[in-house]
Amino acid sequence: MTATQILIMVAELLGGLTFFLFGMNVMSGGLEQMAGGALERTLKKVTKNDVLSFFLGAGITIAIQSSSAMTVMLVGLVNSGIMGFADTFGMIMGSHVGTTLTAWILTLGGISGDNFILTLLRPMTFAPILAFAGIIMRMLSQKEKRRNLGTILIGFAVLMAGMDMMSASMETFRTDPSFKKLLTAFTSPMIAFLASTLFTGVIQSSAATVAIVQSLALAMLHTNNPITYQIAIPLVIGANVGTCMTALISSFGTNREAKRVVAMHIYTNAIGGIICVILMYAVMAISPNLMSHSIGIIGVATVHSLFNIANTIAFIPFKKPLLRLCEKTIRKSDDKTHTVFLDERLFYNPTFAIPECRRLTVEMAELARKSLLNSISLIDKFDDEISNSVRETENIIDKYEDKLGTYLVKISSTELSETDSHTVGRLLHGIGDFERIGDHALNIRDAAQEIRDKDIVFSKDAKSELTVIINALIEILNITVDSFVSDDLELASKVEPLEQVIDKLKDELRARHIERLQNGNCTIQLGFVFSDLLTNFERVSDHCSNIAVYTMQRNDTTLDMHRYLKNIKFNSRGSFEDKFKEYDKKYSI
Repeated sequence: MTATQILIMVAELLGGLTFFLFGMNVMSGGLEQMAGGALERTLKKVTKNDVLSFFLGAGITIAIQSSSAMTVMLVGLVNSGIMGFADTFGMIMGSHVGTTLTAWILTLGGISGDNFILTLLRPMTFAPILAFAGIIMRMLSQKEKRRNLGTILIGFAVLMAGMDMMSASMETFRTDPSFKKLLTAFTSPMIAFLASTLFTGVIQSSAATVAIVQSLALAMLHTNNPITYQIAIPLVIGANVGTCMTALISSFGTNREAKRVVAMHIYTNAIGGIICVILMYAVMAISPNLMSHSIGIIGVATVHSLFNIANTIAFIPFKKPLLRLCEKTIRKSDDKTHTVFLDERLFYNPTFAIPECRRLTVEMAELARKSLLNSISLIDKFDDEISNSVRETENIIDKYEDKLGTYLVKISSTELSETDSHTVGRLLHGIGDFERIGDHALNIRDAAQEIRDKDIVFSKDAKSELTVIINALIEILNITVDSFVSDDLELASKVEPLEQVIDKLKDELRARHIERLQNGNCTIQLGFVFSDLLTNFERVSDHCSNIAVYTMQRNDTTLDMHRYLKNIKFNSRGSFEDKFKEYDKKYSI
């Protein structure tokens, strides 16, 4: 073989591998977009049941076409506290089996014959048709699901084109004597196993390694030097072990539980792989000719599936010892830190991350409610412990806003569905308003401390007026947070009329305060504190209005608050005025 032939062969192989990996990535991305948040919701329901968890793991892996990506997602979920380490067992075993589907899809490349039906079943016959259909869907369809389906078709066509390129690159080897020498280096199953493990660890895709083995088997099947079971089996097993490298890299910087997920992934593949290679040596010792038979493209897929299925069945009775082994490998440390916020490893699947962002925003909303209610309680009776709690809670809320805001901005730059993109926008607006409510809670706490430190006493009328507006503020806060948590549009519609009442109350109370100042019934010092409280109450109600509007815009992708408020006030005039009158009467002075 000349240097030029070798260069061409390597270029075709690398080109085919590139197309294969890119096509797989595009196809899996489209499948994830179609699945949406259903993956995350289903995950939380079934992870406690190993059988259901197994099938879910297999199903998700089939969808995203990568057990490595599946494991990386599990690492992120466990690191974020969404799942427990022990709950991942079924999903990991299911992902091992689910990833074998790719090899079966690629067996279509081995179809031969002149029959019309067989010709249609060949990848390079239907793949261009699927690619054309996919690009038409992407260009002409306005519906997101059809556009995602088009992405899937394009990705599949590119994947099959890559497989065909890899197969074509192997054609040169059929009659080349130097390649026979290369194959003899793999007569030792252990050497083949280690070489495949190393190669897969570098390219980080077991599916790609198995695809190359299939291409090799197809190209050499009818030659004097066919690929044998003795070579193919350890190459396939090594691919399964080498794919652990991706998960291992993803575990850097994670907590103890997340590292144990990776340990489980490595142990199940490595232990099963080593035992299988040892059994091969035993079979070769008993019957040397048994492993010398040639293997075809379907045989490689069968070996891949049988190894993962047998490995799964073998580990089921040893789940508890396996969990203990992982716990002993990753021992408990003295590190007290706890990962509260989402892990960027979940970027592999934003449909998992976005619902979790919402869950954390709900936590932030509850913290803001708690902080504001505590600060209001300090006005009548100051308590140092509650005061310190308000300050600490405000710091925590700031951390939520910082971490969630940064994460949501980053995830918004990835390819999101229209629904997910809209949800991210609403959450970004929401966390800003909840953070500001926390700030106003701290301001009210400072005003309450000033009342205590300067021994300020409000008049009977001022106390009565404050009680009215505080009760209105507490109600609008509870309605806002409850409607946000439950995503209740009807409940959220009650916020804006009450916000208008609070605005009216603020103006009326300020006018009464000025009247008391003019009559000498109030001091300037007391007036400053009274005015500060009214300002903070009114601004909290403004932020409640913002949050409620974004809750009500669940199905409106514009997120135009001013236009939406105008629409509420003028296009639904009757219901808005009725609610306003109801609250105005309830909180009259």
